[in-house]
Amino acid sequence: MRHTLPIAPQFYVTAPQACPYLDGRRERKLFTALQGEHATTLNNTLSKQGFRRSQNVLYRPSCAECSACLSARIRVADFEPSKSQRRILKRNKVLQREATSPWATEEQYELFRRYLESRHADGGMADMDIFEFAAMIEETPVKSRVIEYWDRTGYDEDLIATCLTDVLDDGLSMVYSFYNPDLTRQSLGTYIILDHVRIAREAGLPYVYLGYWVPGSPKMGYKAGFSALEVFRGGDWQSIKDGDDYAAETHPLAVDPIAEQVARITLPDTRAPKE
Repeated sequence: MRHTLPIAPQFYVTAPQACPYLDGRRERKLFTALQGEHATTLNNTLSKQGFRRSQNVLYRPSCAECSACLSARIRVADFEPSKSQRRILKRNKVLQREATSPWATEEQYELFRRYLESRHADGGMADMDIFEFAAMIEETPVKSRVIEYWDRTGYDEDLIATCLTDVLDDGLSMVYSFYNPDLTRQSLGTYIILDHVRIAREAGLPYVYLGYWVPGSPKMGYKAGFSALEVFRGGDWQSIKDGDDYAAETHPLAVDPIAEQVARITLPDTRAPKE
């Protein structure tokens, strides 16, 4: 009989680079490869510990003097939309949702380019060509879906928004979303999240993972506006009661040494074969 053995991925740290969220900060990530027959199990387990997926890599912020980035998720059963969020749902009720396999299209790429040029022209993705975009969408070793939102009320069919979404064993993880930047009144970024809460509720999944909430970052502050929001902090998920309680100051002791961080990561076990 073989004993059950833990999955033992190798963890690495990126070189520091400019932070995309807070001016004057340096960003560093702890990451591991996501591949092989246990990719789904590893993705499920590490997502519950604040990791995010990008293609075949799982990563988590591990900056030297800053711990501002907090992985966030919504408790679906307790979520209640605010008045403004209910108006957003009503405003976008004409949109039709389509869930497809992770396959990139020209319509998606055109929308992606418009979104980047308007919202993130100086970001790390600004130079992505169609082949790199296709890799972002299609290179996934886990169960993923592309959720598209179409406006078919006129003569033409218009792709309004798209989200690459992973299906975890306890929820939906919104890997990356983009939308028509000209339709500001429709608040499409918020609508995509609200619709994912609806999808998760219909599927009986308890959480929607939103990525990172960064106190002090104008780009990420909107996530604190969702009810039943939790952040992964100090090794546990905790409810946010007041977003102002989370500071983003730097401190030389803000982050534990890499070796201690890795030692505290819980890894899944491989399934032992039957006798």
